[in-house]
Order: sequence, then structure tokens, then C-alpha cells
Amino acid sequence: MIWDWAFALEILPTLARAAVVTVQATLLGFVIAAVLGLVLAVVRIAVPATAWTISVLVELIRSTPLLIQIFFLYFVFPKFGIVLDAFTAGVLAIGIHYAAYCSEVYRAGFDNIPRGQWEASIALNLSAWTTFRDIIIPQAVPPVVPALGNYLVALFKETPLLSAIAVLELMQTAKIIGSETFRYTEPITLVGVFFLVMSLISAALIRLIERLLNRRILR
Repeated sequence: MIWDWAFALEILPTLARAAVVTVQATLLGFVIAAVLGLVLAVVRIAVPATAWTISVLVELIRSTPLLIQIFFLYFVFPKFGIVLDAFTAGVLAIGIHYAAYCSEVYRAGFDNIPRGQWEASIALNLSAWTTFRDIIIPQAVPPVVPALGNYLVALFKETPLLSAIAVLELMQTAKIIGSETFRYTEPITLVGVFFLVMSLISAALIRLIERLLNRRILR
């Protein structure tokens, strides 16, 4: 038989547990990416002296493969006395990698703010922190939510790279099941279904958040 329903149901709980690891890695990585990306974008604008350094750092991260960055954090950092477990190293690598992309998304949002908003803040003698917190960020972030949502979906599809450092996420678990049973059709197909469902749920949540933010802006 090409497909064995009994075998598929037998391995489903194991894959479901692995899916939890995948979701955790994705959400933690996205939080790091969203927050760190915002920090990079804000510092780049608020402190012009750092613009060139941050630009080089962002391009360096975006121009190197994520897998290389995962290996670097997991295998090279211990040489400098920084030892990370596989899950932590993987999540940090994913978060830092996508923070570089998110920072450019935020920067585009900041660039779309009318110049008059910045000039009014200066005229009112507002601090940089107050300007970004109360004026710029509330206007800049909602329009870029769809782009950030795309990266959340992409993060789900990047988590199989963590199997390279033996993180027992969804894909690694499926490969182990396949190697032990010599049946790959069921585990790999179920992994595809899991990723499809998680991506669709993520996309739906992003659309919901986008609608809520748009309603808030209209009010």
C-alpha cells in the first residue's frame, strides 16, 4: 500500500508533539525578529551615527544563508566561551536573521511618515523616545503588518533547518520515523499538512490583526 492509515494514525501523536516544538521555535523567533528589527530601525534613524554600521550589519545578515548562521551560533560560539543548546541557538539564529528583514520593513514604514510629523515633534520639543513611542511608531507599524505577517509564515517554513543541529522539530521527527520504519510517505505527507495548517492559521491571524488596526486608525 502506498498509504497506510493505521500507520499514519499511529505516528500522528508523535508528530503533534514535534509540531509544538516547531510552533515554539517559530513564535519565539518571530518575537525576537519583530522586536530586534524595530530596535535596529529606530536606532538607525534616531542615532544617525549608527546608520552606516547598522546598514552593513543588516546586509551582512541578509546576504548569508540562515543555515550558516545557525551553524555559527551552535558550533563557533562555544570557541568564545558562549555555549548554547541546540534549540536556543536555532531560535536566536532565526530571530536575528529575520530581524534584519523586519528592520527594513519598519524603515520603510518610517519613511512613509510625512516629514511634517517629525518637524512638529521637534517644534514641540519632544524627546526622540516620546516622538517614536507616541507619534511615529503608532502610524508606521499598522501599514507594515502584512509584510511582517509574510515573515511569520516564512519562519514556519524555515524551522526544518533546525534539524541540522538535531533539534527534534517536525521535520527531524518525521525523518527519524522514516528511517526507523522505512516508510516516508505518511510522515512526510503529514508534515506537509501540519505546515499548511499552521501557515493558513498564521495568515488568518495576521489578516485579523490588520483589520483591527485599520479599524482603530479609522476611529
